Amino acid sequence: MIRSELIQKISEENPHLFQRDVERIVNTVFEEIIDAMARGDRVELRGFGAFSVKKRDARQGRNPRTGETVSVDEKHVPFFKTGKLLRERLNGLAE
Repeated sequence: MIRSELIQKISEENPHLFQRDVERIVNTVFEEIIDAMARGDRVELRGFGAFSVKKRDARQGRNPRTGETVSVDEKHVPFFKTGKLLRERLNGLAE
């Protein structure tokens, strides 16, 4: 599902809301998650999962084409851990 499909689905399930308002709400939620992660905060949505940032240390890597050793800088990457409810629903354990 892409963002526009999510907005469409929410709009269909909530006919009392204008689609432009639903779009603004969805975009605000995503922006707040991104801003929190950019600050290094953890975002937890109970039953769904938790978004966090993990730090990857600098290391020596290898160029797969040439085999040459290259230096890979330290970086921060997004990480998502599924919640218990989501995991159970994906594995058919919850109704």
